Order: sequence, then structure tokens, then C-alpha cells
Amino acid sequence: MRVARDYYPECPEALIVSLARDGDDAAFEELVRRRQSSIRNLMRRFCGDSNLADDLAQQVFLKMWTSLKALRKADAFGGWLKKIAVSVWLQHLRKHDALRNANELEEADAGSRDATTKVIDLDAALSVLSPAVRSCIVLSYHEGMSHDEISRVMELPMGTVKSHIKRGSEKLRHLLAAYQDNSNREQ
Repeated sequence: MRVARDYYPECPEALIVSLARDGDDAAFEELVRRRQSSIRNLMRRFCGDSNLADDLAQQVFLKMWTSLKALRKADAFGGWLKKIAVSVWLQHLRKHDALRNANELEEADAGSRDATTKVIDLDAALSVLSPAVRSCIVLSYHEGMSHDEISRVMELPMGTVKSHIKRGSEKLRHLLAAYQDNSNREQ
């Protein structure tokens, strides 16, 4: 005989959110099951370290658990959770980034690397970007957020977001140019 929680995987997310908000532990577990992969992947893109990404994702879900009652619209859950994830990432940066203002050094070091002699994958290329630029790039291209949404979530002026995305995209194109060169040769 099936009980109500057996049907949770088949239920719409808004219903599961409402049940979890009302204190249903099994509904909360279902939300974590549904979202854990995307949140872990987002955090991995932010930090480039899978162990740290797991820790940060756990913090996201803990914050989700403690804040869920404050969510007014169950159908806004996805955006709300993404905002929590960005907030956890920014808190981590503020707390652990001792070289927060040393972006110029990081960018100078990145320019000296010879991208054509190394095999560079996207995560390695992203790791070269400053944390703020990397976050804007990931939120734009990986999460599909608009510049306005990124501006609000990151608490950055719109011009700064646009600049970060433009400069970050140019740097990624430069770093990953070897892949483009190789694909042109193969054709």
C-alpha cells in the first residue's frame, strides 16, 4: 500500500514546496532530491572545486530549510533557491577570499599563460576569472539569468554586470581559442 509521500516524485514542484513549507520532512527531502544536482553543479561552476561545491550546496539546502516558511509563492521556488545559492557563494567569497581586491594580479597572471600549449577545459578557464566575473558569467550562460536578474542577485550595478560578462566572455574566448583552432583544422 502506497502512502502519500510515495507520490511526491510525481507531484508538481509547487505542491511539494507548499508541503515542505508546512513542515513535511518527506516533501523537503523530495525538493533536495530534485534540486541537488543543479545546485551542486552551479556551486562547482562558481568555485571549481567539487568538494567545496558539495559543502556550499549543503549550506544552500540548510538555508533553504530554515527560510522556506518565508517563501510566499511556491511557484517562485526555483528563482528563490538560486538566489540563496548565489548568496551562499558571495558569503563564502567575503569570508574566505583574502585576495578579494587583487583581481589585477590574477588577470595579469592569466594573460601570461600560453593557452595554445595547454589543454584547457571550461572549468579551468573559468577558474582564471576573478570570482565576481566568474559568477556573472556562470549566472548568465549556465543559469540563463538576465543582466537585470544578475544585477539584483549579485547586488551589482547593471553596468558592472554587463562589463563583467563582456570582459569575462572575451577572456574565455581567448583562453579557449585553441579548441576553436583545432576544430577548424579538423574540418
